[in-house]
Amino acid sequence: MTASRALNNRGYVSAAKRAAVLAAAAHLRYAPNEAARALAGGAPLRIALLYSNPSASFFSEFLLGSLEEAARHHVQLVVSRCSDPAKARAIARELQSTGVGGVVLPPPLCEWSALRTRLLSARLGVVAVAGGLPSVSLPSVQIDNRAAARAMMLHILSLGHRRIGFIVGSPDQTAAAERTAGYRAALAEAGLGVDDRLIVQGDFSYRSGLAAAERLFDLSDRPTAIFASNDDMAAAAVSVARRRHLKVPRDVTICGFDDSEFSRSTWPELTTVRQPISDMARAALQLLVERLRTIPKASGNRPIASKTLDFELVIRSSDAPRRIAYRRRSRT
Repeated sequence: MTASRALNNRGYVSAAKRAAVLAAAAHLRYAPNEAARALAGGAPLRIALLYSNPSASFFSEFLLGSLEEAARHHVQLVVSRCSDPAKARAIARELQSTGVGGVVLPPPLCEWSALRTRLLSARLGVVAVAGGLPSVSLPSVQIDNRAAARAMMLHILSLGHRRIGFIVGSPDQTAAAERTAGYRAALAEAGLGVDDRLIVQGDFSYRSGLAAAERLFDLSDRPTAIFASNDDMAAAAVSVARRRHLKVPRDVTICGFDDSEFSRSTWPELTTVRQPISDMARAALQLLVERLRTIPKASGNRPIASKTLDFELVIRSSDAPRRIAYRRRSRT
């Protein structure tokens, strides 16, 4: 009680004892957990959503799901951009001091180990979302990215395509590596070798998709289909095809990943993998709220919670059988 009164500047504590408590707190780098105070006092729970994503369409859907779930649980959602991993310590201290109890980390932040470590050291709840694999160190929500990419590739192969270009996502994200693995696995199942010239690096941004598609279309034996690791890059590939007077899907099939707004606003609308972005955000908020609101009842180490949601192939207008594509092109 003496330590509590000294730290909170409440009630009588002698000057000597107050100084001793504050010195000990400084030595231990102790900071009051404002979220725990809020819970104890019945104040609204505050959760931070940090973001740094090159895909505006992905984040807009993620934010929508987060806001809806926060309202359902009567949670205050603090949205903040975080673009510099070197500032992880300062970010953690700021969140802790403003009464934030937990943090949602969508990609690519869920991959920043320094940020995760600092947030956990600050005794903040953390949930990673849309990483490539379930996290072993903190609660996470994701889909099976490898299986989803494989499923899309098997669909494209079933249309008769054999030269399929692949635009890879950001090299520092596990999800990108898992989708690439799914691309390779499907080719192996079909008994096809991997032509490394058909695999081009992107970073999930529309601009990177433009550059990657240009490289694929520059090949002397260009691909008859392109599978991009997200809808932003797939939409960019559609734009490049038009600029080269190629019609989609008559001359080239183009498919994406996410089922974001880009997939529905591009013409033709993209065949894509539906990653339930809003549902993943909702699941993350729910995991975090449950974890934080059971803090007073918890004892010992609780198991790490992980949710893997279902994906879905969404067939629209940007894919066509290879034989139809070639027959129609020969008539023009």
